[in-house]
Parts: sequence; structure tokens; C-alpha cells
Amino acid sequence: MSLQGRKSELANKHRQLDQRIEEEEKRPAADTLRLKDLKRQKLKIKEELRWLEAS
Repeated sequence: MSLQGRKSELANKHRQLDQRIEEEEKRPAADTLRLKDLKRQKLKIKEELRWLEAS
């Protein structure tokens, strides 16, 4: 996979996680463990995107 393809894939996953986090936060009894996990995944992707941008 090309570098641009990988960045595009990660950006898409980042947006999807954003949506899932928003949906979970809208629930009356949001699952805090699930939110924490989703946010951790989102941060990991963001860090990888930054690393790819720097290289």
C-alpha cells in the first residue's frame, strides 16, 4: 500500500471512530469503558498519522 493510501485509510478510520464516540456520548447511559477504548484507538491513529506526515 502506498503512503498516501495508508494515510487515507487512517484518516477514514479516525473519522469513523469520531462518529462512534459521538454516538456513544449521546446515549443516556454511556459506557465509559467503551468510550475510553474508542478514544485510545483514535489517539493511536492520530499519532500514526502525525508520524507518517513527518516522514
